[in-house]
Amino acid sequence: MKKYIPFTYKMLIPYLILVLLTDVIIGYTSYTMLIKSRTEMAESNIRTGMEQARNNIRYQMDEIQRMSDTLFSSLSFQRALQTKGEPYDIYLTMLDQIVPQITDPLKLFGNHIRLMLYTMNSDLNIVSGDNLEEPIKDSDYYILPFEDIKDSVWYKEFKDSERDNIWLQIDTDQRLGNISHIRRLVSYSGNMTVIGYVRITASLDDLFGDFSTFPVEEGITLRLVDTTPSGGLLYQRGTGKQEKEPSENLVLHEPIPGTNFIIETTVPKAYLTKDAGRLKEVIMAVCAISFVGMAFIGYIVARLSGRKMSRIVYLVRSFRDGNFQKRIRFSGNDEFVHIADAFNDMATNIQGLINRVYVQGIQKKQAELEALQAQINPHFLYNTLSTISSLANLGETGKVTDMVQGLSRFYRLTLNQGNVFTALENELKQVETYLDIQRVKYAGALSVYYDVDPDIMQVQVMKLILQPFVENSFKHAWFGETIAICITGKRLGDQIELKVIDTGIGMRPETVDRLLVGPSQTGGYGVKNVNERIKLRYGEKYGIHIASIFGGGTTVRILLPVTTEENDDAE
Repeated sequence: MKKYIPFTYKMLIPYLILVLLTDVIIGYTSYTMLIKSRTEMAESNIRTGMEQARNNIRYQMDEIQRMSDTLFSSLSFQRALQTKGEPYDIYLTMLDQIVPQITDPLKLFGNHIRLMLYTMNSDLNIVSGDNLEEPIKDSDYYILPFEDIKDSVWYKEFKDSERDNIWLQIDTDQRLGNISHIRRLVSYSGNMTVIGYVRITASLDDLFGDFSTFPVEEGITLRLVDTTPSGGLLYQRGTGKQEKEPSENLVLHEPIPGTNFIIETTVPKAYLTKDAGRLKEVIMAVCAISFVGMAFIGYIVARLSGRKMSRIVYLVRSFRDGNFQKRIRFSGNDEFVHIADAFNDMATNIQGLINRVYVQGIQKKQAELEALQAQINPHFLYNTLSTISSLANLGETGKVTDMVQGLSRFYRLTLNQGNVFTALENELKQVETYLDIQRVKYAGALSVYYDVDPDIMQVQVMKLILQPFVENSFKHAWFGETIAICITGKRLGDQIELKVIDTGIGMRPETVDRLLVGPSQTGGYGVKNVNERIKLRYGEKYGIHIASIFGGGTTVRILLPVTTEENDDAE
């Protein structure tokens, strides 16, 4: 036997060469783009961290500014600072006016800060807290005499500069990593005389917030710089390591709005490209795995592709379109022959199964419709014959004759020459015939009204869908001496809506819920029958809906499609 070698195997070698070349190009391009992306991402993260630090600093500086503005603009606070008198009165003033206005903002501030009030009033009781030479551990306040700062260097420079409401590093601020907000307090009741100074000190670590976006351990340096001529470096975090060549460092600046401060960050190139080696290894591994995977896929494709596979695909598409008649035959001795044989057997089995299921479904549906149709005729016949028997026993021979004649007309319309469908006009005639039978028994106690659109009179509907509901109105809804029934019909797009409305006693909600389930003591045999016939023929979206108010009548709504059913459809 001649050895079989598929042609697609011969094409595998150039395919593998092409895959290898593609992997090399993609790997190099990916490495270059990833290094660039990693550098841009690192820079973006640093800039985002700087923006967060800027926003955090600006927010807390604004909060401290508002705190000092509150003290500066409070008239009660100004008057309290200028209070003179007995020590006990001053003590009460301190307790009621000064201390609360100082401590309340401290409680609301998120971080720990230190508030120092230097007062010109020597009568005030001086309050001091922990050692000012120590870092801020908890929010605290100090009320100190002006004499403590009048000879200090920073105060003289502050006074000579005639600046106010500013941020500076004074005294121990630089050593402790703090920064202070300074402003004068003036009295508005006199000639704007200075009555004291407010100094609010905050930790720069707290102002900057979280440093997770600034990995200083990897060479990144973070600084806070005052850009004024007399300013300089206020704060630095990081070792400050730099590359040998300054051009290798990335230096970013972020100004703090409303101040002379900027945040400066120095990022070494080593940090930006620190993952280059690892990325190179990963890309090489991915390219190797890709080559092996593509080689394996190429081998599989070589086995499964080709002319014979194309024929199988064509056959599959035919099956998808519902054509199960096609068959395939392959010569030779390979996998395709077995696939073709199995495929042909499967197609034959599927076609036979579809035919059996389809025919059985049609037969089952037709049998159910015929069974339901057969049920309703004996049901009505039984009720009518029972009435005729009662009239005969009473000697009402004239009424018996009329009812028998009406019953004859009724069943002539019901038979409808063996057709399942009839014109709506004939269905209404059948209801009228049924009502004629009932008028023999109930005489003038019955009122019937019709409101049916003329343009739907010739629409084909299933027969015996109105009479059971009219019969239920007599049998179960009549309460009192008279009853009125209204039958309406109208077209709703591609549907028609029929209603049977009576003025009977109505039903409770639980009774309505049970009607479509099956017959009960309150009736419902015909209701269930009609509903099931409609759903079997037209689908679940059509059928019966009953609305009733106990003591207020009942409305039965029948929804049907506008069909093109022929009159000669057999039951």
